[in-house]
Amino acid sequence: MKPLKIAVVRGGRSAERDISLKSGAQVARALRERGHTVQEMDVSPALLSDLISGGFDIVFLALHGRYGEDGTIQGMLELFDIPYTGCGVLASAICIDKAMTKRILASHDLPVSPGTVITQRSYAENPEAVSKEILAQVALPVIVKPNREGSTVGITLVEDEAQLPTALQEAFAHDEIVLVERYIRGIELTVPVLGNDQPEALPIIEIIPKNRYYDFESKYAPGGSEHIIPARIPEADARIIQEMAVKAYQVLRCQVYSRVDFIYDPLTHSPYILENNTLPGMTETSLLPDAARYMGIEFGELLERIISLSLEHR
Repeated sequence: MKPLKIAVVRGGRSAERDISLKSGAQVARALRERGHTVQEMDVSPALLSDLISGGFDIVFLALHGRYGEDGTIQGMLELFDIPYTGCGVLASAICIDKAMTKRILASHDLPVSPGTVITQRSYAENPEAVSKEILAQVALPVIVKPNREGSTVGITLVEDEAQLPTALQEAFAHDEIVLVERYIRGIELTVPVLGNDQPEALPIIEIIPKNRYYDFESKYAPGGSEHIIPARIPEADARIIQEMAVKAYQVLRCQVYSRVDFIYDPLTHSPYILENNTLPGMTETSLLPDAARYMGIEFGELLERIISLSLEHR
C-alpha cells in the first residue's frame, strides 16, 4: 500500500473510552511503522473542522461504544464525504442496539439467546410486577445487560431472585433499555469477519475467561482470559458457526470488518449469537488481530487490509 495520510480517531465519550485510547495508540503506532503519516485525534468540538482541514486520505475509527460505534460519527463523516474505516451508518446503528440486532437475526432464522427487554420507565412504575414478569419469561440464572453498551459494561450474572433489582439498577445506570437473557452455560466463541461483497470468516476463537463469564476484567486485565485458535469444537459445528457469522454479517448490512460473538452449548451442539461488534478492539492482543495472526496476517498488514476494504466503497 502506498503511504497515506491517516487520522486515527480514538477516545470519545462512551464508557469504553480507556479501551479506545489503547486501541488508537496501537493502531497509530503500527501504521507509522508501515510508513504512513498518522495524526491521533480525540473526539472534541474541533474534530470535524480538523478532519476537513487536515486533508486526510482516510479516518481510522478506533472508537468503541456510543457516539463512535453507533453510527453517530459515521453519519457525520459521510455528510462531509470523509472516508472512514469499518461499517457504515446503518449497520453501526443496528448493531449497537442489542435488542434490535437479536430481532433481525431471529427473523433470518439465526439462533439468539432467549430473553426479554425491559425499559427503565416500566420498571420505575412497578418494580415488583416487572421483576415477576421477567422471572416468568426467563428462568434463572440470567444475564442482565444494558442494551447499548459494549465491553460487558454494566453486565451482571443473576443466580438468585434477590439479586435482580440491583442488577437492573446497575444496567439502567448505563441505558434506559435493558436486556435480560437466559444464562447459557457453554463455550465463549467469537468469529471475526472481513470483507465487503464476499465476506470471509476468520478462524473461530475460543475464549476461556478467568471468571464465570467473559466480563470486563476477563477482557482487559492481564491474564484475565485465554484465547485458543482454532476453537476446540467439532469441525462440522465450526463450519456451521462460521457460516452463521457470515450470514449475520450480511443481514446486518456490515462492511469491511466486524466480530460476531457466540455462546456454544457443547452438550447439544447449539450455538447462539450474542452480539455483533462493528468496531472490535484493535490492540495487538485483541481477538480480531489474534485470529488474523493465526492466518499469518500481522497487525500492520491487517490494518492496511481494513483501510483498503474501506476505500473500496467510500
